[in-house]
Amino acid sequence: MSAIIETHELTVRVGAKALLDKVSLSITPGETVALVGPNGAGKSTLLRALAGEIAPSGGIVLLKGENPRAMKPGALALRRAVLSQHVSVAFPFTVADVVRMGAGERGDSAVSNFVDAALAEVDLDSLRDRIIGTLSGGEQQRAHLARVLVQLQCGEAKFGPGTLLLDEPTAALDLRHQLDLLAIVERCSGRGTTIVTIMHDLNLAALFAKRIVMLDRGRLAADGAPHATITDALLTDVFGVSGAVGRVPPAGLPFVLPYGATKSAPRRS
Repeated sequence: MSAIIETHELTVRVGAKALLDKVSLSITPGETVALVGPNGAGKSTLLRALAGEIAPSGGIVLLKGENPRAMKPGALALRRAVLSQHVSVAFPFTVADVVRMGAGERGDSAVSNFVDAALAEVDLDSLRDRIIGTLSGGEQQRAHLARVLVQLQCGEAKFGPGTLLLDEPTAALDLRHQLDLLAIVERCSGRGTTIVTIMHDLNLAALFAKRIVMLDRGRLAADGAPHATITDALLTDVFGVSGAVGRVPPAGLPFVLPYGATKSAPRRS
């Protein structure tokens, strides 16, 4: 199967420092890939390079065989959608307004259907008319997820399965909504969308991704299935921790690995 994303000896430098150092990857359509590694390992730099947001200092990046930096912004937006970790909205737009921005300049009736479906999928339909700045951080993150889902759907309606790039999408979410987000992304993957996401929680990464790409100081440290990459040896070498995999924690300390959500959210007074 032809790769949808390719990098060959991708290098990104700032001055004398290499943020990425000769990283080569090949990602096929429909794959779910988690980028993991310590702080400063190069995860966000790699994601931004894949998105076409930064220019490599060396090597190449290809998206469906094309250089994303050479594409016009509108064409690129229809082929890949990006959810950044921190998104701020300076003006008093409603949630629905922000989600509709994912469609760009498109304004036909289908967009309203895309917006309605995305709001329902992220469980924000009841807040669609709220000013986005009045929402909690987690609710705002879900609104921006809905926005990129609309962008993705617009692109896929024209060009077929696309690519979804996510930078630490679960960071601001509670346990239930972390699982909901992963379920949404898995449904996208089931439709053929390629998923590349940065994750710090290795438990969630192992639960979600079929493939783990581990970075260390800008270089590729491991690339493979969770059981082959999340190992004691690699966590010692890359993260500086030992005895972390498949161990029972000290008595009295809970170890939480949620594997599914209940059918309904808990009731709150």
